Amino acid sequence: MGYKSTTVKSKWIKTKWLLTNVNVQKYIPKTLLFSRSNLKIILSQFSTVYFKPTNGTGGFNIIRIKKLGNGYQYQHNSVKKNCSTFDALYQQLMKYAKKQSYLLQKGIKLAAVNGSPFDIRVMVQKSNNGVWNSSALFTKIGKQGKVATNYHQGGQIGYFQNTLAKAGFSKVRIKRKEAELKKLGKSVGSIFDKHSSGFRELGLDVALDDKGNTWILEVNTRPQFYPLKHLNDKKMYRRIISYAKQYGRKK
Repeated sequence: MGYKSTTVKSKWIKTKWLLTNVNVQKYIPKTLLFSRSNLKIILSQFSTVYFKPTNGTGGFNIIRIKKLGNGYQYQHNSVKKNCSTFDALYQQLMKYAKKQSYLLQKGIKLAAVNGSPFDIRVMVQKSNNGVWNSSALFTKIGKQGKVATNYHQGGQIGYFQNTLAKAGFSKVRIKRKEAELKKLGKSVGSIFDKHSSGFRELGLDVALDDKGNTWILEVNTRPQFYPLKHLNDKKMYRRIISYAKQYGRKK
């Protein structure tokens, strides 16, 4: 990569940064480092939990865990398996966690369009005069039956207003949500600047739950936006590129 923008891989470090800000804390789903005791704690509080690699990208190796009446179900990609006891579940998860560090995160029931869950990408970029701007909002609509909504996992890119309208949001709520997310994007930019220098772009992955509440799932420091090229309306892509050129990013 020829362009300069600071990269932080660890989701755990980024989550801790966000938790330092009183106004942003409420947007963070409960997140713990994976361990036997933390797995017990989080499963006692929530019926769905996500298990994700601390340094993962592209939605790979994310596992969804659900509590069942008689044990647990875990799903990787579209494959579901059941464990009758907590220990059996822990042993299965350890197979992944032996190789790398994992996080546990409260599961959010994503808002959906025609049965397909979606989340939102808030693209935040810093201009040469040092000001953060929320340059684009778009949606990632998941493939039914998959755990992650990512493009790499067969997800589709959608227009923000269009997707929310299809999900049953009124025009007034869509406008309000757009303003809230753009403000949130700039706030996250400022928080990251307090902890490290050299950030020029961030991509917030934001979930709306089935009640319309906003949750930050994670913040990407090397966000991809090339799938936007495939949208009929190229305005968003061109706007992102015009910012990106200021710090030497071409695509």
